[in-house]
Amino acid sequence: MSATTDYTPPKVWVWNKANGGAFANINRPTAGPTHEKELPIGRHPLQLYSLGTPNGQKVTILLEELLALGLEGAEYDAWLINIGEGDQFGSGFVEVNPNSKIPALMDRSGEKPIRVFESGAILLHLAEKFGAFLPTDPAGRAACLSWLFWQMGSAPYLGGGFGHFYAYAPIKIEYAIDRFAMEVKRQLDVLDRRLAESAYLAGDDYTIADIAVFPWYGLLVKGGAYGDSAEFLSTHEYTNVLRWADAVSARPAVKRGRIVNRTSGAPSEQLRERHEASDFDTRTQDKLEKAG
Repeated sequence: MSATTDYTPPKVWVWNKANGGAFANINRPTAGPTHEKELPIGRHPLQLYSLGTPNGQKVTILLEELLALGLEGAEYDAWLINIGEGDQFGSGFVEVNPNSKIPALMDRSGEKPIRVFESGAILLHLAEKFGAFLPTDPAGRAACLSWLFWQMGSAPYLGGGFGHFYAYAPIKIEYAIDRFAMEVKRQLDVLDRRLAESAYLAGDDYTIADIAVFPWYGLLVKGGAYGDSAEFLSTHEYTNVLRWADAVSARPAVKRGRIVNRTSGAPSEQLRERHEASDFDTRTQDKLEKAG
């Protein structure tokens, strides 16, 4: 690998939108809204504004898991936020999440609405609210939260690091791909060693830690992220992660949660908005196209 480069950073950085690559139309160096747009509000206490990315899937998987337990208070409306079109910069969304990232949740079940943003914070809020998928014993809770926060800190190296430079960057940079591939493989080794010791990340029970990690690392090892990256990273080597990913992906609530707010993939795997449980049977994209 050559150590030479034809780029010398200037003394003061200036934003050049032309260097944005695949995400040039949504990335910018400032915060705040770019346009006025109110958010819709459905009839359920929980209003989710999201997209079916790995971070979005975490929340819809948990909500579907809570409903599978018979917790009717977990009924929710999932509204599509199309980040490719800049919906996250609408004034209403920015009021819920000043960081302009999906997912964002408005919990309207109490006297005063509560806004929650950052996917890990939403998982913790819902798990505590409903008393599910979060251990109550101190040791189990600590293990669960440790792995939850591990995911929040580690996944940017997978998505914004490896995924970006391997799949989305306008040019292939050997140093960047090599640097982040090395880190992702280290992270997979961390997971594999842990899952050699227990069925799930926090121990014997499935928790919000597994729900957080699965859409990123579970789908990666099963070939569901960044094109042929599973082959590139030799993810078949991580047999414990694969065993765990198979177990999580087989859960009916996970299958449902994964397709909510999705806008890519097979039409049968896209439920762009979810307002009722029956929507899975009547309003996936293939059914809408057939009816329309």
